[in-house]
Amino acid sequence: MKYNILTMGCQLNENDSEKLCGMLEKMGYEKTENQKEADIVVFNTCCVRENAEDKLFGKLGELKKLKEEKGIIIAIGGCMMQEKHITDKIKESYPFVDILFGTHTLHKFPEDLQKALEEKKKIEDIIDIDGEIHEGLPIKRDSKIKASVTIMNGCNNFCSYCIVPYVRGRERSRKPKDIIQEIRELAKQGYQEITLLGQNVNSYLRVEREKGIEFEEYEGVNSFATLLKAINKIDGIQRIRFVSPHPKDFIDDVIEAIATCEKVCKLVHLPLQAGNTRVLKEMNRKYSKEQYLDLVEKMRNKIPNLTLSTDIIVGFPGETDEEFEDTLDVVKRVKFEQVYMFIYSRRVGTPGDKMENQIPEEEKHKRFDKLKALVESQIEENNQKYVGTLQRVLVEGESKNNKELLTGRTDSNKVVVFEGDKNLIGKMIDLKIVSEHMWYLKGEI
Repeated sequence: MKYNILTMGCQLNENDSEKLCGMLEKMGYEKTENQKEADIVVFNTCCVRENAEDKLFGKLGELKKLKEEKGIIIAIGGCMMQEKHITDKIKESYPFVDILFGTHTLHKFPEDLQKALEEKKKIEDIIDIDGEIHEGLPIKRDSKIKASVTIMNGCNNFCSYCIVPYVRGRERSRKPKDIIQEIRELAKQGYQEITLLGQNVNSYLRVEREKGIEFEEYEGVNSFATLLKAINKIDGIQRIRFVSPHPKDFIDDVIEAIATCEKVCKLVHLPLQAGNTRVLKEMNRKYSKEQYLDLVEKMRNKIPNLTLSTDIIVGFPGETDEEFEDTLDVVKRVKFEQVYMFIYSRRVGTPGDKMENQIPEEEKHKRFDKLKALVESQIEENNQKYVGTLQRVLVEGESKNNKELLTGRTDSNKVVVFEGDKNLIGKMIDLKIVSEHMWYLKGEI
């Protein structure tokens, strides 16, 4: 029996999909990339942007014929399933879907699948309350070199453009002991790089401390900063990354931990979202343009070799041309290493969706193109500083575009391609950067 899985959205969704793969393979299923070969097709959905919905409904339309021909099982899970208007649409327009499961019932997927197969009936397993954290789920990771580890679920920030708190629930942190033991096990298996995941990763254990909720310290871990320090001591792990943090939680102890832990990468993701103080207030981001720039300066002063990446939303309701210029001003001043740019997408159930002064699509795209041109000019400029330097690179495998070349990433997450022997895969090596090509660097051993 074979399964096919399509993952949409963030790295947390990718981590959930690795758990779904682990559960399916424990049940005896084998993965296939070809949907026509599959006995079960699973969609792990995201609802952060509208195009994810369009993609899901398009794929479901394609699968209808396959369902009629060979009776495949179709299961849909993830964030989109926590939205009632979406599940209602699926039940009405795509009645051939067998299983709907939410973000809080992932651990019950094998049980739901068994029930759908044995009882030949539709299964809907979605709960609205915050789910518990379930440890010990099997996991089938895509890589043997890099692994992501979820350290907390949910979000308490309620940014006015974002649906995540409504579909992932409130912040809940995993026990320090469970995280440390999982990473130790990954180190034993030869994993080199760990990425810590959470909707608001640097607020790890904050809610528990603020509300006096008891938790068991393990090896001194009682905050995000102490977690970074504990992981930094684990033998075998070479690199530690984390996403996605919030600027308001980059307090002094976190900045100090990044600065002093040699394994923590000095590329820090610092989501801006918008560069204008009024727009930031409307977004409920809890910082001003000036506070953001002050934080950048503080981090640069305290963290050697710091590089920054960010997220920016273009065309939030009511954003004027002048306010958008403030965003461009921040980008010019900070010179980010990477910028993830998004056109504002209305999400049903968020305050942003109800706001007046929605920006016309044509205007959003004009602003997006302006931002993109600025960012790309800076990337070219940033890349020049790498040429002629020696960079420590974790070799990840063959280049996707040329099997004769190997590829890896620097501490600052720059892709480097180079000629080398396949036995270098999984190793940390020094490469001399000889040229830059916008989206990657060329290196030599």
